[in-house]
Amino acid sequence: MGCVLSTLLPCCCSDSDEDDDEGTAPSGPRGNYTAGQQRVTIQPRYQNAGRQQQEKCYDPKDSTLRFVNRKDELDCELQTLTFRALMSCGHAVTPMSLSAWCRRLLDKGACKFICGMHGCNVEWPYEEVCKMALLTPSEREYFEKKMFLNCPGCKSLVMREDHTDMSVQCTVCTENKGRTYAFCWQCLRECEAGIQLRDRCENDGCENTQLTTLRICPDITFRDVRGVTGCPSIRACPKCGELVEHDNTNCKNIVCPRCKVEFCFVCLKRTVHCLKTSKHYIQCSSGVAPRQTSIPAWNRK
Repeated sequence: MGCVLSTLLPCCCSDSDEDDDEGTAPSGPRGNYTAGQQRVTIQPRYQNAGRQQQEKCYDPKDSTLRFVNRKDELDCELQTLTFRALMSCGHAVTPMSLSAWCRRLLDKGACKFICGMHGCNVEWPYEEVCKMALLTPSEREYFEKKMFLNCPGCKSLVMREDHTDMSVQCTVCTENKGRTYAFCWQCLRECEAGIQLRDRCENDGCENTQLTTLRICPDITFRDVRGVTGCPSIRACPKCGELVEHDNTNCKNIVCPRCKVEFCFVCLKRTVHCLKTSKHYIQCSSGVAPRQTSIPAWNRK
């Protein structure tokens, strides 16, 4: 599975801007905000994932749904006449925005459906996603192929419980073989059980495509930031691991579309810490952070 990049614009700032401790952007997977006289729109690529098909709409007569007269909180810019309904966590969605958000999570390798609103860590059951996203049979098939894999040992369906661990145990093979049997979710070959595998297993040829992207991506040439050379054009967010790409304009700081943390694309420090010894449009005092060789795991707790 190829990696999914989120392309976003740098933060909107001036050297006099103040940053809070967390360096977070406005809530929601997409956000418009104004700083000074500039307006920035963060547009992660998942926003178009569900709109290549006929638009899905809730049945206004469905008494099992809780309809609200609020914006779609997963896609706050697209305001249509489509009814919005509440998820179990209390956030308003439409079938299209929910489908696109959950598809993006799966394409990133996640195995659980977590609300995309900043500060909300509620996990949605798959059954709720099916109902609220009005998943079609083809969408269900796509989702379930992402959520489940056939064990290479016995071909039974296995679900990955922890998306930060490539090692998955098969209970059927474990019982049949009389020992703990585990396989790598990435290369689908048996691997050593009991050891957490963050990026790859010990098998030859097992490779994390996201790490490959970080390793081979070209350097970026900033248009407006002075004195920076040798900075990779793609970074993994230091908080959640989302791959993000700077568009080379404006300042060096960007906001992650996934976790909403603002960080410096050059030194990978939170903006608030970088600006203690540097400014938005010049080289960082600590220099360019080296190419990343691991993907940070996001602990949402």
